[in-house]
Amino acid sequence: MDNVSEQTIIKSPRKRRWLFLGTILLCLILVAAGYYWFVLARPLGSGPAGPNVLSEPFQHIWSEQKILLLGWGDSITAGFGMPKGYGYVEWMLDNPPDEFDDMKGICLRKVLPNITVLNKSVSGSTSLEHRQWIDTKIETQPEDFFGLVVMTTGGNDLIHSYGQQPPKEGAMYGATLEQARPWIDNFRDRLDEMIVEITAKFPGGCVIFLADIYDPTDNVGDAASAMLPAWHDGVKILAEYNAILRQSATQHDHVFSVPLHATFLGHGTHCTQFWRKNYRWNDPAYWFGENLEDPNIRGFDAIRRIFLIEIAKEHERFPP
Repeated sequence: MDNVSEQTIIKSPRKRRWLFLGTILLCLILVAAGYYWFVLARPLGSGPAGPNVLSEPFQHIWSEQKILLLGWGDSITAGFGMPKGYGYVEWMLDNPPDEFDDMKGICLRKVLPNITVLNKSVSGSTSLEHRQWIDTKIETQPEDFFGLVVMTTGGNDLIHSYGQQPPKEGAMYGATLEQARPWIDNFRDRLDEMIVEITAKFPGGCVIFLADIYDPTDNVGDAASAMLPAWHDGVKILAEYNAILRQSATQHDHVFSVPLHATFLGHGTHCTQFWRKNYRWNDPAYWFGENLEDPNIRGFDAIRRIFLIEIAKEHERFPP
């Protein structure tokens, strides 16, 4: 046997061993990268977010009457964490200097020139507090004012206190559906009372745009994906609340539902998982902030867009 053949025989097992170890290492790297991207990653994306808003309805004045844009509810309507001008209420009212090209000239002030804004929303508040505060925080308006009310309520009823305390009304996290039934029924009654009482604050008339509640788990219901304690019936209870919020639009002819839940599906904790039903191929990005309760700036862009879409659909309800 010559020297070359002898060296090849000696080195071949070593090469095979290194090739095997290299393959294993590569597989581990790919598994780790896949786990990070599909489980842990929260890519924020960039640029405009949410549905396109048709510009045509914003090409003419809707009403010359005095309009009060009233924000009512929790941190979403309060614009928690956003710079001035980028909460959805303010962003609907006026285009900021760095407005996206597709939204330039699409704002409420352009079509409602005599509009003023009063945002009475409070971050962290629940529907129990929203009902309680109406008389003390909202004054009865003059008859020559028409009300445009935008409202988010009920979300904090569900998520507080993230399982750190036993569930109760107004802080239901961890409750079973059976346990939550009376609280759900109370929410239905409370919401109807709120609509009636807010309407009474506008003797000159009003329209109310009421958002349903988004799901940061993209309707999967695995609270662990958000590093929270498990909540088996969370999605079921959320669905009950959202059914009540949507039904209010069928029970009051001046109340209109705003679909935040559908708009945000695919932009929560599973936004990178392309096999999910709600995966958003055009924008697989995370629209929530660090606290999970509230949107990030792209989420707020999406919210102001969906509110504007729903308001524009009903623009003929504004007095001339």
